[in-house]
Amino acid sequence: MPATGTTLTTLRRGVAAAAALPLLIGALASCGYGSQAEEPADKKANAAAGDKLLSASEVRIGYFPNLTHATALVGIQEGLIAKELGATAIKPQTFNAGPSEIEALGGGSLDIGFIGPSPAINGYVKSKSSNLRIISGAASGGVKLVVNPDRIKSLDDLKGKKIATPQKGNTQDVAFLNWIAEKGWKVDPESGKGDVSVVRTDNKVTPNAFKQGSIDGAWVPEPTASKLVSDGASVLLDETDLWPDKKFVITNVIVSQKFLKEHPDVVEAVLAGTVKTNEWINANPDKAKASANAALKALSGKELEPAVIDPAWKGILVTDDPLAATLKTESDWAVKAKLIEQPDLAGIYDLTLLNKVLKAAGKPGVADAGLGAKQS
Repeated sequence: MPATGTTLTTLRRGVAAAAALPLLIGALASCGYGSQAEEPADKKANAAAGDKLLSASEVRIGYFPNLTHATALVGIQEGLIAKELGATAIKPQTFNAGPSEIEALGGGSLDIGFIGPSPAINGYVKSKSSNLRIISGAASGGVKLVVNPDRIKSLDDLKGKKIATPQKGNTQDVAFLNWIAEKGWKVDPESGKGDVSVVRTDNKVTPNAFKQGSIDGAWVPEPTASKLVSDGASVLLDETDLWPDKKFVITNVIVSQKFLKEHPDVVEAVLAGTVKTNEWINANPDKAKASANAALKALSGKELEPAVIDPAWKGILVTDDPLAATLKTESDWAVKAKLIEQPDLAGIYDLTLLNKVLKAAGKPGVADAGLGAKQS
C-alpha cells in the first residue's frame, strides 16, 4: 500500500499524538460539543477579493489541540486550508475527547474532524454505518511506553506494576492490552486488574500521578510521553517498533456522511489543504514545529517546552495515507480483548476525493484495505 507520509524525524533533519487524546498542556474550556475558535473572515469580503465560491458558506472543522493533530494545528494556523476553501469560511472547534467529537458530528454541529481510530470505529458502528466516513489519514506513531527507571528495568519487569493508559477502550489502552496478552499475561479488560494493573488515567493527570508514585509508567501518546520523560521517566518501548513498516494510524480525518453528500467540493478543498499542509511541514520543519506550538499556546494559553516538543515532534509521522490495514488490526485487538463485539467496518472509508487530490498533486494514491464505501 503506497504511503504519502513524511516522518517528523526526517523533516527536522532536513517533520499529532487519545486519544484520543487528552492533553497535558492544560484543560480547555468547552461549550456544548466543542469550544469555538476565533471567527473566520467574512465570506462576502473573501468573495469580493476574488476567492472561489463553493457550495457551502462555511465548514466546521474539529480537532484536538494535540501534536498528533499537527496537520489541523498547522493547516489552520498558517491559513493553508483556508486558502483552498476560498470564500468558504472555516469554523474551528477544539475537543478534548473523541466521544464528544463524534457526538458533535452525529448531532450536526460539526462537519469534518481529526480523530483517533477507536472513536471513529465506535462512532461508525454505533450509528449503524450512517454517521461518518474516514476520508484521509493525518498522523501515525507518537505512542510510547515510558516507565520509572528505578522500578522497571526491562519489559518483563512490568508484571505486577501499575501502568497508565488514557481511557478504557481508547487506542492506546487497546494496544497495551494486546501487548500484555501477547506476553501471556492476564488482565481483566473491564477493571484493568491482573498480572499488570492497567490504570485508566486522563493524560492531563498522568504526569502528577507519575511524580507522586501512584503509577509506575504509562503507555501514552505524545506529548504526554515526552512530558513524563522530562519528569524522569525513560522510554522502554516505542509502539512504532511493533508495527510492520513502523507505521500505524493515530489520527484520521472524518466527515459527516450528510456533509460529504451535500458538499463534496468543500470536502475536496479541505483535503487539498491538508495535503498541502503536510507538504509545507515537510519543506519547513522548524517553522512547522513553531507553528504547531504557537497554535497550542493560542488554544490553551501555554506552549510546550523544548524538552517536551522536540522529542515528541520527532516521533510523529504526518501522512495523507489513513493506513487502513492498521485500523482493521486495532479493531481486531479490541474484539480480542472483549471490549467491543466484532464490528462491520465495510464502507467506513471513502478515499475517492483524497485520491483525486493526490493524483492532481502528482502523488500516489492510497488504499482502503477493502473497507471502502461503494460508489453509486
